Amino acid sequence: MENESLLHQKLSLFGVNPKKEERHNDNKTTSSAVTIRGVLTSLKDNLNEKDKRPVIHLGHGDPSAFPCFRTSTVAEDAVVDALRTAHYNCYSPTLGVPSARRGIADYLNRDLPYKLSPEDVYLTLGCSQAIEISLSVLARPGANILIPRPGYPLYEIHAAGSNNNLEARHYDLLPEKRWEVDLDGVEALADENTVAIVIINPGNPCGNVFSYQHLQKIARTARNLGIIVIADEVYNHLAFGSTPYVPMGVFGSIVPVITLGSISKRWIVPGWRLGWLVTSDPNGILQNSGFVDSIKGCLNAASHPVTFIQAAVPRIVDETNEAFFAKIIGLLKETADICYERIKEIPCITCPVKPQGAMFVMVKLNVSMLEDIGDDLEFCLKLAKEESVIILPGRTVGMKNWLRIAFAAEPATLEDGLERIKAFCQRHAKKQ
Repeated sequence: MENESLLHQKLSLFGVNPKKEERHNDNKTTSSAVTIRGVLTSLKDNLNEKDKRPVIHLGHGDPSAFPCFRTSTVAEDAVVDALRTAHYNCYSPTLGVPSARRGIADYLNRDLPYKLSPEDVYLTLGCSQAIEISLSVLARPGANILIPRPGYPLYEIHAAGSNNNLEARHYDLLPEKRWEVDLDGVEALADENTVAIVIINPGNPCGNVFSYQHLQKIARTARNLGIIVIADEVYNHLAFGSTPYVPMGVFGSIVPVITLGSISKRWIVPGWRLGWLVTSDPNGILQNSGFVDSIKGCLNAASHPVTFIQAAVPRIVDETNEAFFAKIIGLLKETADICYERIKEIPCITCPVKPQGAMFVMVKLNVSMLEDIGDDLEFCLKLAKEESVIILPGRTVGMKNWLRIAFAAEPATLEDGLERIKAFCQRHAKKQ
């Protein structure tokens, strides 16, 4: 009860005004310098136009360009049919189309020990907007939030934004423990101004999947610290290893959980920009504290997902058959295995943990074995120029001299890309 009272006290301070006065922030970093998209654009600008080989993109989590990763026909037909009714050419309701909110609640309820209602679901313009809104609600002078390292840089960007008074503090994911959260480090980082901890599961950028037992420990740690959990589950159900996917909302009775997700990854449609923010909180702490009202206040001043995409959601989540999901999981497992095995052939790159989920793997770069490459960024720039292969430097996600490789690609294309990386490393290897 003492920890619940502390959480109530903290949440009661989070009043959101969507038209906050902008505050000057001398430490703000331009998004083009720190976003994944900005870094990948710089790498593309470094490509050699004289290289006639096809460019191999292994830098971002969008496999939709590859024919084998096409979305389900059910999803395509649902969107076409919704559009052709001519009922959804209008503005969207602020919180989302009611049938879509109900559809997402029913979809998430399949994995929960309690029932979400449609009123717990808020539809957003992709998961990125859900991140922005959740951090806006938490922002107040002096507050801080715990985010993973390595992690997804958008959390740090929104925390540092001029409209957010929110300090980002980084806790470590431990490669020697299959990228589990360093819970001792979390407890050391947190103080009376800490408002939330962010977890990403399945993991971007590490390709890890947290076990039920580890998620339970995270929930208990958050409860003891009097903070909420923001669970980024945009890669939900994309688990293909020995650890099954478990949503953080399972532990909503221990600690309030803000679940963020979208149809982007599981259905391979990131361009459709349909996400959600869900309050997984059967004890009603978020509702009673005014936190939910603050979410609604943010959405009143926000753009909304396309109305006919929302209208298609019930059919998409209800009627997509298991064969489609099994095919995607099978492809991801196949390409993860290819990536893991081929990396073993490259002496200067090591993979501490075989990926178990999502679309990425983090690998460590040993620059001391290379002749004329000083760090991960130089490695990626030269790789793009010399081999027309794009991968992400680890510093973008918080770990210098690491690399993030996206393995969600046509298997033959992935094999070609990894062979080019191997040739690049051999060419730049220090002479014995």
